Amino acid sequence: MSNLEKAKARLRSLPKDYTYSEARQLLNRLGFEERTQGKTSGSRVGFYRQKDDAVILLHKPHPGNQMSAGAVKALAKFLNDKGDL
Repeated sequence: MSNLEKAKARLRSLPKDYTYSEARQLLNRLGFEERTQGKTSGSRVGFYRQKDDAVILLHKPHPGNQMSAGAVKALAKFLNDKGDL
């Protein structure tokens, strides 16, 4: 099983300790580019994929790195709906 497949399987399991760093890395591997609006873009970060104009906004957790359960579920649903998960 490749690292990408392992990352997908981890997200599909909806772990309670899923991190923003893991999400960013997975989205990058799937062809998404992180889009921020400068140094003070706030806690919302957009990810855009040109090939299908897909966009997802993630809340960048702070001060830690762990995403909320709702955010993990929403990310998994988004990627599943796009056929990436």
